[in-house]
Amino acid sequence: MTFVSGMVAAVPASRKADYIASAERCWPLFRRAGALGMAENWGVDIPEGELTSFSSAVKKEPGEAVVFSWITWPDKKTADACWREMESDPDWAEILAAGMPFDARRMIFGGFQTILQY
Repeated sequence: MTFVSGMVAAVPASRKADYIASAERCWPLFRRAGALGMAENWGVDIPEGELTSFSSAVKKEPGEAVVFSWITWPDKKTADACWREMESDPDWAEILAAGMPFDARRMIFGGFQTILQY
């Protein structure tokens, strides 16, 4: 089964185009590293929960949207190799030096082993 790197972040609505452009710059590098696919999703129906929510998880502020993103990998080994490569690859350094169009300190992320897929 595949491995998925997932991320949720709060992005200023005014920076939606910047976010998309950043993701578009990243995809060729992820693909080169072995990623099978990538999805970027802009929140349009994000309800508040009684105990928690996507918005509270990323400390969403007024004027921000929640983004839910994932990268699909053939396995965890391939994903881990990509994350290690980011530290020394000049192509990644260029992208990271440009900065993220959101506050990365409020981003939540993790890796998930696929257990069921249709």
